[in-house]
Amino acid sequence: MKPIGVQLYSLREKVGYDFVSVLKRVAEIGYKYVEPAGLWNVRPREFRKILDDLGLKMVSSHTPWARDPMNLGEIMDVADDLGLDKIVCGYWTTDFKDMDAIKRTAENTNRMQEILAANGFTLFQHNHDFEFQRLDGKIKYEIYKELCPNLKFQIDCFWSTNLGTENPVEMLQKFADKTISIHMKDGIVKQNVTGDKMVNGILDRKVDLLPLGQGDLPIKDLVPAVPESAEAIIVELDYCQVEMWQAIEESYKFMTENKLAEGNK
Repeated sequence: MKPIGVQLYSLREKVGYDFVSVLKRVAEIGYKYVEPAGLWNVRPREFRKILDDLGLKMVSSHTPWARDPMNLGEIMDVADDLGLDKIVCGYWTTDFKDMDAIKRTAENTNRMQEILAANGFTLFQHNHDFEFQRLDGKIKYEIYKELCPNLKFQIDCFWSTNLGTENPVEMLQKFADKTISIHMKDGIVKQNVTGDKMVNGILDRKVDLLPLGQGDLPIKDLVPAVPESAEAIIVELDYCQVEMWQAIEESYKFMTENKLAEGNK
């Protein structure tokens, strides 16, 4: 079984001025990994020490986030302080609007990948739904993958359905050879997504979700399709129809009690 983690973006409204208490509760629930999206005024090296003290690990982080080949020095320093050898990138809807946009995006990504690889880092990309739209019958993300042969992927299985138009198991299989981790969220797959905006450089999309196992995503079919190269299954609930701590705990129980992922309890 893959270890289970939680994307801390899910708990952003719980942090306030006490990030450490949030991390402690995550550890108490039994999660093995965390994936930060912001360090909440904690220095990277101190954050790493806090995780060590709590028995938590990081397989990846959404802080720092690569966007521009001309601005990677500081990003590499932060990643190094966090003890990471992987750096994430991701884009906006307009960056996958059409073939010309996809080519420009791929060119930017390839340049970042070359610089990061030369410094010992792996570049991976996190998806939303729009990358899984089709262009002339082909998944946009497949076109992009062909243009970025050295890029790795973190597949968000819920978003990969493109709001219910694609089979998430088939989508996961298309990227299996390049997948380094999985994001798992659940909810009503076919719904309108509202409130697209950037928050601290991260795409924030208003979508109603549910604890894992309580929505439409075929999680029990997806887990067997998770490739060996994926280091962890990471729970991410951007928003939720139930209180977030309850959702994070229920998601952990669903995944571990059904032997879909391994926790610390």
